[in-house]
Amino acid sequence: MLTIIGCGNLNRSDDAVGVIIAQRLQQYLAQHPHPHMRVYDCGTAGMEVMFQARGSKKLIIIDASSTGSEPGGVFKVPGKELEALPEPSYNLHDFRWDHALAAGKKIFKEDFPKEVTVYLIEAENLGFGLELSPVVQHSADLVFEEITAIIRQSEK
Repeated sequence: MLTIIGCGNLNRSDDAVGVIIAQRLQQYLAQHPHPHMRVYDCGTAGMEVMFQARGSKKLIIIDASSTGSEPGGVFKVPGKELEALPEPSYNLHDFRWDHALAAGKKIFKEDFPKEVTVYLIEAENLGFGLELSPVVQHSADLVFEEITAIIRQSEK
């Protein structure tokens, strides 16, 4: 089972890129069903990432990044490089997908994906807005094509 999760905020321009790609992948899988693929739009809910990933062998997370790199840059990173245990808090909004990777391993053990890949797309604009910037839209198209190629390859 491969689970693909898009993260981000649809109201903050390029921060929506992971969610938008996940929604496109859901449409793709509706037209090309695959019994061993699941795609979720988890928005900003890190706890949901942890629970949706449970039971999968492989996990792909897609999100925006803001590192000061060239806008539209795509970084494909092994999940273990990004997972982090959360700081103690009573606010679940502070529990992000990187926390979900570390906590999911500890809680679900063998029932949590061993192979995790994270696609990060460098944002140009994180202000309020409903559209991706052109450079991030182009990168989103490239990531969508790469992931649909992974889906097609797994059909063989």
